[in-house]
Amino acid sequence: MKKIIGFIPHVIAVFAAAVFLDSLRYKFTNAPETQEIFGRLDGWAGTLGAGGLFSQTGLFSQYTIGTAELFASALLLIGIIPALRRLQALGALIALAVMSGAVSFHLFTPLGIDPNNDGGGLFMSAVIIWVTSLVMLVIRRKELTGLVGDIGAALVRKD
Repeated sequence: MKKIIGFIPHVIAVFAAAVFLDSLRYKFTNAPETQEIFGRLDGWAGTLGAGGLFSQTGLFSQYTIGTAELFASALLLIGIIPALRRLQALGALIALAVMSGAVSFHLFTPLGIDPNNDGGGLFMSAVIIWVTSLVMLVIRRKELTGLVGDIGAALVRKD
């Protein structure tokens, strides 16, 4: 049983990375599906006085989100190597952050859960990655704590 549980983070890492990497072809090529999603979000942001936030040059553009997904994928996959396990925790943290935004925007903006008429598949993928990233963080909590501690030690001067 312990061996099976030991494989769970790797399955999560490969699944999340596959979904993220597959989505990059839409985000980085400015596909119509991506234009629809980010266009709706930018229109909504405009009604709040933050127009351009989700535009192609905006802070939360498809390129920014895609780059975060690319980094998360790389860290999740590199973290399969035992000596680099901490990076898997960092990748899961980035994935959780990105998917928290995705799920929130699907639920609480005019985007809705089915913006591309795919039966909610995009939304469900976001929810599944959000949940599995949270599971990964629970499993890798020691690695994440160690990573945070090392970063803190590097930033705080000890005399």
